[in-house]
Amino acid sequence: MKRKRRTEILINGSKELAAQLADEIIHHYDVETIEEPNNGLVMVKVRETAKKSMFYMGEVFVTECKVQINGSIGLGIVKSHDHELAYQLAVIDAAYNVGLQETSEWTSRLLGEEERIVEQRKTAQSKVLKTKVSFETMDDE
Repeated sequence: MKRKRRTEILINGSKELAAQLADEIIHHYDVETIEEPNNGLVMVKVRETAKKSMFYMGEVFVTECKVQINGSIGLGIVKSHDHELAYQLAVIDAAYNVGLQETSEWTSRLLGEEERIVEQRKTAQSKVLKTKVSFETMDDE
């Protein structure tokens, strides 16, 4: 599973899943914190469609963290002020980067969480669509 997909699942899904995965690693391996969770700003780059040029729309407040496991670095970045999740994401990323055995067992759990997220979004979207108003033009008769 690619890093982007894995991270999206962990950020959008249950906070307990990220905590469980990170705890599995923290209790069995030496996790060295390179950069404590800290706050920062990230510039948001957007493509302007008419001219097809890139520009910076603004900044997003993030929390970022770096850890190391067996010489492999993991990075965790999350929107807003969430030091715990940033640390957990960094631990999980480092575990994947070093290829720890536990990561092979995580795929099914992550895919299950992804299905739950999709179903949750479908339910929310159907609730919104129920309130959608259809405007039709009136014919002159």
